Amino acid sequence: MPGDLHAPHSGSLPFRKPHRAARFEDMVHAFRERWVRRRGHVPTVVPYTGYGSSEWVRIFCRVLLSRPPGTLKSERRRRRREQGIRGWRSFTSVPVGDVSVTIEVGGQRTTVVADRGGVVDTRIPAQLEPGWHTATLSVAGSKPVEAPIRIVPPETRFGIISDIDDTVMVTALPRPFVAAWNTFVLDEHARTPTPGMAVLLERLSAKYEGALVVYLSTGAWNTAPTLTRFLSRNLYPAGPMLLTDWGPTHDRLFRSGKEHKQKNLRRLAEEFPDIRWLLIGDDGQHDPDLYAEFAAENPDKVSAIAIRELSAGEAVLAGGRTKQESSANAVPVVSGADGSQIADRLGEIGLL
Repeated sequence: MPGDLHAPHSGSLPFRKPHRAARFEDMVHAFRERWVRRRGHVPTVVPYTGYGSSEWVRIFCRVLLSRPPGTLKSERRRRRREQGIRGWRSFTSVPVGDVSVTIEVGGQRTTVVADRGGVVDTRIPAQLEPGWHTATLSVAGSKPVEAPIRIVPPETRFGIISDIDDTVMVTALPRPFVAAWNTFVLDEHARTPTPGMAVLLERLSAKYEGALVVYLSTGAWNTAPTLTRFLSRNLYPAGPMLLTDWGPTHDRLFRSGKEHKQKNLRRLAEEFPDIRWLLIGDDGQHDPDLYAEFAAENPDKVSAIAIRELSAGEAVLAGGRTKQESSANAVPVVSGADGSQIADRLGEIGLL
């Protein structure tokens, strides 16, 4: 499946030398890893919310180096994290690449290998009943941690895929200077939820019982714990986040956020062929175009597209709005400035 960890290159496949930026990043990671290991840091698994069906689960986590739990400094860091942290702290962690991670779920044990950024995104067989479950994740020498997993009922026919930045949370992305302030400086408790969006998603979740809510963003995995706390604190429905890893890849200088979203939209459509999705985003980036393209490819898998309209000031900072059409190949498209207006438009087309 797309997004799963790939097996090592076999002898029959041509070897491609990693991009120069990727090699430089690996050198920096190796230096930082040696330095913090000498200071007593050990590999630690940071779990993220996964999802799956009654036959398989998709597991997410990241392996970082941190102080052993129970030490005075680790306890101070934990209290600081609970009280609110500056965004830049999320980007100072040291990832551990190519390390084996043991996954225990549904009575079975599987070992996978994290990628060069310490990220695990893998799909494994598992027999689980619908509802919430936990997977136990561990690396050698570390304390096991639990990752929540949402198993979607087989009769589910409705799902929600929502962007995060400027859709459920006002972050002013991709405006370079304001975005940098919000991401690296602003205390997470000062981040602003988009008015009415939590109520909208909660109403949809209540109406369509068993619906899967997925938060699809071009944000970095570094920010996942912060975003999870934000969504919970502002009463958004719980659900997995599909994020990406900033920085160079094996063959290019920068990762493509557009490609990340396209890939995961198509994957979700393949994994849940009976679900029709409500796609929620904003008009300050590429969401309308991406969603329209996906709807054109899969008209039977999209119930509607809902676009949050940026304010005049947000639109100017974003460099303008994306043009919207009233429909995307017979798929309804609605819009509004906040969750309340979008709810009204969805009500008009019978979805709420």
